[in-house]
Amino acid sequence: MGIFKRLADILRANINDLLSRAEDPEKMLNQMLIEMREQLADAKRQVAVAIADERKLRRQLDLQLEEAKKWEQRAMAAIQAGNEDLAKQALNQRNIAQETAKAYQEQWEKQAEAVEALKQALKALNMKIEEAKRRKDLLIARQKRAQAQKQIQETLQGIGDQSAFQTFERMEQRVLQAEAEAEAAVDINRELSGLDLEEQFAQLDSTSLDADLEELRHRMGMTQSDDRSVEIDVSGS
Repeated sequence: MGIFKRLADILRANINDLLSRAEDPEKMLNQMLIEMREQLADAKRQVAVAIADERKLRRQLDLQLEEAKKWEQRAMAAIQAGNEDLAKQALNQRNIAQETAKAYQEQWEKQAEAVEALKQALKALNMKIEEAKRRKDLLIARQKRAQAQKQIQETLQGIGDQSAFQTFERMEQRVLQAEAEAEAAVDINRELSGLDLEEQFAQLDSTSLDADLEELRHRMGMTQSDDRSVEIDVSGS
């Protein structure tokens, strides 16, 4: 019965406490189930031996009962033959066989009761191991969920750290400073190139007036040569 006590101790163990102390709960639970199945297999072998012993006792009982029946039949035959001494000897052998059968009967009944109890215990243990297997899957799922929640909380805690936001603020200030410096550089360049721009626009305006003058002459039916002749005449007079 020692094998059953060890199995019972395992099944009574606080699995949640083991989980809290295990570095790898899934590995630990799987290993525990392997050990439980190995011990269950040993328990089955012991039950099988007990069953074999029970059957052996039953065969011995049946043999002694047959032996007692045989000697009783011989005693009856001796009586019919008128040989009382032989009948007494046969009856003595019958009594011996009956006493032996009685002893075997007691041992067989006890062994049969023990075998039945072992069978029931083995069945219960097998059911508990199956239950442990289902609990293992559930506990592993719970453990993984707890780990995921812990990682999420640690990540959120890291995000909520003020130093992280301060880093963002410093980067934002640097970007704003860079933008301001770039805009200032553009303004300075504009101021430095302002005279050149004025001259360019003046040339554009001059070009535009020449075009307007040419258009006006064309409308008046005058060309540039006519205009030059008029100027000559005026100077001559």
